[in-house]
Amino acid sequence: MSLREQLDEDLKSAMRAKDHARLSVIRSIKAAILAQETRAERVTLDDGEILGVIAKEIKERKDANQEFEKGRRHDLVEKNLMEIDILSSYLPEPFTEDELKKIIDTAVQDTGSTSPKDMGKVMTLVNPQVRGRAEGRHVAELVKARLTTQ
Repeated sequence: MSLREQLDEDLKSAMRAKDHARLSVIRSIKAAILAQETRAERVTLDDGEILGVIAKEIKERKDANQEFEKGRRHDLVEKNLMEIDILSSYLPEPFTEDELKKIIDTAVQDTGSTSPKDMGKVMTLVNPQVRGRAEGRHVAELVKARLTTQ
């Protein structure tokens, strides 16, 4: 079952169960997917691209939580944490540090990169492989560290 089909089934289940929190989150995911498809002028996103949209939604909520904590809005922090849990249930298991390093090492070898100037080449190969399973900022830090140690 594709991720899109899973979201549709979960939406129906949430409606039947009257789970308003889950229903709201799934609707927001579907709206974000539709917005991305409209921006990209594509008919449908594949599962990898949908995972990217979900990861972006999680990141937005984490960033918002930092602001809510500064403003002492604990009610909104709790709501966002619950939404993050629901969104995270659609993501595959994240890569371990060792798995990420192996992917990065392979990309460095494939591109023949030798310095931090080649970071873009490496990231171009690595990003599609880790989408939805690793945070982009963390991957970029690992790539940069790998290229500076050569």
